[in-house]
Amino acid sequence: MPATEPLLQFVIGGAQKAGTSALAHYLGAHPRIRLPIAKEAHVFDMADFDDRWGVPEVDRRYRSAFEPGDGDCVHGDATPFYMFHPKVVARIAAYHPAIRWILLLRDPIERAVSHYHMERARGTESLPFWLALAMESRRLRAHRDDLARGSALRRHSYRARGNYAGQLAVLHRHFPQEQILLLRTDELERDPSGTVARACAFLGLAPPPAARAYDRVFAGDYPRHLSDGWRRRLLRYWWRRELAAQERIGLRWRR
Repeated sequence: MPATEPLLQFVIGGAQKAGTSALAHYLGAHPRIRLPIAKEAHVFDMADFDDRWGVPEVDRRYRSAFEPGDGDCVHGDATPFYMFHPKVVARIAAYHPAIRWILLLRDPIERAVSHYHMERARGTESLPFWLALAMESRRLRAHRDDLARGSALRRHSYRARGNYAGQLAVLHRHFPQEQILLLRTDELERDPSGTVARACAFLGLAPPPAARAYDRVFAGDYPRHLSDGWRRRLLRYWWRRELAAQERIGLRWRR
């Protein structure tokens, strides 16, 4: 354990487009929880991150992301990219081996659709969805270790980000199971109070007041679910192997 107690005690580490903004919004209302002002601090994946940094150097970059004067609170970060890249996971393990991970996972096909429509809206994707999926491996081939903010690894990883079995395997090489909480997007939508209570208990905190209202934070004007025809095609051609791997670790999604 480092001589200096790390500032960061937990991360909402992913997955992207799975509702992490909603979960961060709900948890951020807890009187004992503090999250970055901008929700995602992006410290461990910053371009100039130095793997020689210790706790003081990392915390120096984190402190500017929080409101001052919250020393007795539980500080966390909600950067979905953290779960996705093995190098980032290793950096977090070196910084704080006892840190807790809260992972919010969504049906990987629906996650990919949401990711695709986000990139279309940003103007960084021009291919039709099926072609973007078919071209993904080629697009990412030279960018597997590219942490740059505008890289193809971030923009076009529609299938790769839904490879939860592989990402969890990396996490488990660095952290024991009791430091990782798996939540589901559909559970957060259906029962935000119960899901937030689970996250608070995982952090050793009492849940927020039972009467608290949970306003809807989920957004997106794209189709939230695929038609049965598209779903069958995508399962057959792109996700069959990955969904089987997820089922083996207990993740089953609506067909």
